[in-house]
Amino acid sequence: FRGCRILMAEDNEINAMIAVEILEEMGAEVDVAGNGQIAVEMFTSHPVNYYDFILMDVQMPVMDGRDAARAIRKLNRPDASEILIFALSADAFVEDERKSLESGMNGHYAKPVDFVALQKNVGAFLQERKGVVNG
Repeated sequence: FRGCRILMAEDNEINAMIAVEILEEMGAEVDVAGNGQIAVEMFTSHPVNYYDFILMDVQMPVMDGRDAARAIRKLNRPDASEILIFALSADAFVEDERKSLESGMNGHYAKPVDFVALQKNVGAFLQERKGVVNG
């Protein structure tokens, strides 16, 4: 994740702190939003293509992660439909993954998150995107 800017929506401060530490060790810059509404506001307050991807907790107060993903996808800006959004959830059932994908997310990761697997999988998405952009 060297050089990546990540927006992470996570309402649990301890989970956020641990995730930020791991992601920063992997070379990323991480901005944390305490709920989905703040995540949408942070996304819109930055320039187009500022964030490389979003990690979105599913269950949060004010606005949950799936509603936040839907809100981001509806924004009138070019990166809103393209930004990679990945659900982070304690719910690991097939139905939960389906709901995340239906809300506009690109993938669903069960907590506790395996950050090595996340890096590998998200890295493949990012490489594919760069190939499309650069190819």
